[in-house]
Amino acid sequence: MITLNKLPVYILKRYLLLLAGLAIMAFGVAFSIKADLGTSPISSVPYVASLFTPLTVGTATIVMHCVFILLQILILRKNYHPIQLMQLPVAFFFGYLTDFGVWAVQGIICHTYWQEWIICVIGIVLVAVGVSLEVKAGVVVLAGEGVVLAICKVLPKIKFGYMKVGFDVTLVVIACVLSIVFTGKLQGVREGTVAAALLVGTIAKQLGKLLAKWKLEDI
Repeated sequence: MITLNKLPVYILKRYLLLLAGLAIMAFGVAFSIKADLGTSPISSVPYVASLFTPLTVGTATIVMHCVFILLQILILRKNYHPIQLMQLPVAFFFGYLTDFGVWAVQGIICHTYWQEWIICVIGIVLVAVGVSLEVKAGVVVLAGEGVVLAICKVLPKIKFGYMKVGFDVTLVVIACVLSIVFTGKLQGVREGTVAAALLVGTIAKQLGKLLAKWKLEDI
């Protein structure tokens, strides 16, 4: 049980855990981009946007998350809780960290297809670890997940899992269309995107079971 005098420290631990999760997730995105086998669904649109606009992947991510926050407000209206605006600083932190991650891994060179897959798998695992830490922190969700939760709130008959899949598929389709229209070829969406869609959630779920045994108040 958490006593009142320990509450500020407990809250601080949760936010630090969130920041750690976001940092790991950002590097996961950077590794996925470096592998050049397709990014994860949530990063596909920002990556493609960075190919034909002056925006970096991180800046495009921030813009996309701001759009997601606006969508949540439009969907929920009076039921939108202002605390969810915490997603905004989280978006900026995650976006800037993504750009830093892309810069940090630029020295990695892949000469063969199997080497690209190694980097891709590292990216997938890092994203999954980041997601599991974000969930464990329980402070605020990323704006993309916030949109899915908002839709599920107004359409309670649709399960979160199904809506999340539909949301990810929609992002991938948008990324494909943008890529073909503005670059003339398909970029950012490949076999690595499919692998990420299939594996990130599964790995994060298993890690979540392990983290469930870990109590923040005991640290």
